[in-house]
Amino acid sequence: MSHTVAYMKIAAKNRRARYDYEVLDTIEAGIMLTGQEAKSCREGHINLAGSYVTLHSGVPVLKNATIALYTFAGDLPDYEPGRERTLLLKKPQIEKLAVALNEKGVSLIPLEVRAGRHIKVLLGLARGQKRLDKRQAIKERDVKKRLKQGRDY
Repeated sequence: MSHTVAYMKIAAKNRRARYDYEVLDTIEAGIMLTGQEAKSCREGHINLAGSYVTLHSGVPVLKNATIALYTFAGDLPDYEPGRERTLLLKKPQIEKLAVALNEKGVSLIPLEVRAGRHIKVLLGLARGQKRLDKRQAIKERDVKKRLKQGRDY
């Protein structure tokens, strides 16, 4: 019996994350959304800029991620686009993250949101980069770019 892999479209990417942080490990989590939020995510109306994940009494919570109101949702006067959303992980994964987050300088940040049958969030266990590290990364990228251009001619 063959299994088909469900197609997951990248609904949103946290572009600054890999620039500002050195990603040590990644983990995929589910996210608790309302119906209209899920539809809005599938259309790509989610912004991860400045968002992060914290643990509240052993439950991972996504903060500062904004999901725009679904276009066809009608009048929802009490809708809050930037509300906190619970992430769904298994207990051993949460315990592993709790231990890792106790280290100094380690953060948990959302890298991207994938939308298919289910909405998933790719989380990165990350350490903040210093300005010097960023400059070094830019230099390395420029060198690789120049070498590649040199080979193409």
